[in-house]
Amino acid sequence: MTAVYLILTTPLIGMILLAFRGDRPSAGAVNAWLNLLAFAEALWLAGDVFRHGPRLSPDRLLLIDPFNVYLVVLTTFVGLTTSLFSRAYMEHEREIGRVTSRRLRLYYAMYQGFMLTMYLVLTTNNMGVLWVAMEGATLATVLLVSLYRTPESVEAAWKYFILCGVGIAQALFGTVLLYFAAEQKLGIGGDGLLWTVLHENAAVLDPAILALAFVFLLVGYGTKIGLVPLHNWLPDAHSEGPTPMSAILSGLLLNDALYAVVRCKMLVDGSLGTHMAGTLMMGFGLLSFLVAALLLHRQTDIKRLFSYSSIEHMGLMTFAFGVGSPWATFAALFHMTTHSLTKSAIFVTVGHASQLAGTQRMERIRGLILTQPTIGWGLLIGTVAIAGFPPFGVFASEFLVLVATMRDYPWLTPLLLLGIGLAFAGLFRHLQSMVYGDVPEGQKPIPVKLWPVMLHLVIVLWLGLSIPGFLGDWFNQATQLISGALPQ
Repeated sequence: MTAVYLILTTPLIGMILLAFRGDRPSAGAVNAWLNLLAFAEALWLAGDVFRHGPRLSPDRLLLIDPFNVYLVVLTTFVGLTTSLFSRAYMEHEREIGRVTSRRLRLYYAMYQGFMLTMYLVLTTNNMGVLWVAMEGATLATVLLVSLYRTPESVEAAWKYFILCGVGIAQALFGTVLLYFAAEQKLGIGGDGLLWTVLHENAAVLDPAILALAFVFLLVGYGTKIGLVPLHNWLPDAHSEGPTPMSAILSGLLLNDALYAVVRCKMLVDGSLGTHMAGTLMMGFGLLSFLVAALLLHRQTDIKRLFSYSSIEHMGLMTFAFGVGSPWATFAALFHMTTHSLTKSAIFVTVGHASQLAGTQRMERIRGLILTQPTIGWGLLIGTVAIAGFPPFGVFASEFLVLVATMRDYPWLTPLLLLGIGLAFAGLFRHLQSMVYGDVPEGQKPIPVKLWPVMLHLVIVLWLGLSIPGFLGDWFNQATQLISGALPQ
């Protein structure tokens, strides 16, 4: 478990260090090195889990198993690549006067603070600590969203704080109900919030209490996922905060909130022996998928466009986890990976496109492939990938979701196809003019480093052509843990 403690300690030290030195020219490099160290520690941890199986800390407060260790590696990787983009992006923001030295210190400190809360959400075995970590992520994100201190960014931060605050309060009540169910039947005191204890004893817990708890937990953590109708904070937060924050929000925070819901679903399934939790997840997920696909057509801000794309994909993942079969669970895990890599790459490209055009309004972002081909091609390929074109990994994961749905709920397949078609049209109605349109007067190239984008997209292409054996084993182990069986 040494690697787990190191993963948690690294961003804590980084947050304290960058709070005082985050305005130095080396701050961006320090931030990147810290994330590189966390990624190396995550790889060490993953190797340890696959050699020795799930690990539980001596005090039972930390748990590592195939489900969360794969997300820890994904989180550290996206955090690393985004920090590399963040270095040049934030330096440019300071040069043009959008951030001061004080706000730059705040940005880098909260970047590390956000990563710390994400690691804690994934590795804790205590449902109460998970709630605290999720609340910590909320506070860190509020400070990042309001970084520019414009009226719009402050409004978006307050909207995020209020909506997610109400949501997280629902999750707190659900967590209290979990403890009440454990205390009522087991009388185990402080161990009543340990996920391993709840999971082992799920069959003897009061199903009525656990069913009610799941409703509150799904609404609470579903707010963080961005499920409709709890999604209103997400487009504003993406459009008003720094672009690197949008990349880690879409690539990391939404995944971790869904992880919390799936952990809760595993407890409820073991207690009720019915599909109640899955049915609720399917309903919210399908509603989010379809509504977000429709709203893509109404957007005028490029970051809001792709934030609705995130809601759409998170809805699809929630739906797949709700279906609950081994095939659907495998597909949801796979889609978590491909979406995180693709969407974080897109937001990096979108950040550069906005800097190049001097605005986020799509009507003024034109001719990218002529002005700066690397940005234009990055946006084009990224959008093609996230829209589900073959042979990219998003196509493969969406196809697996469709296959799983046809096996278990064939009557829902037309709705999934409708959502995919709507999302495709919503993205490409805006893309053509931004990439190939006439170049506006005065638009000049800017210095960019898009190799993190290309790295992400190459990995997503590779995953669409062939899932590596070690990653397939990873998904299989996590699928068996969540659904109790392997895909057949």
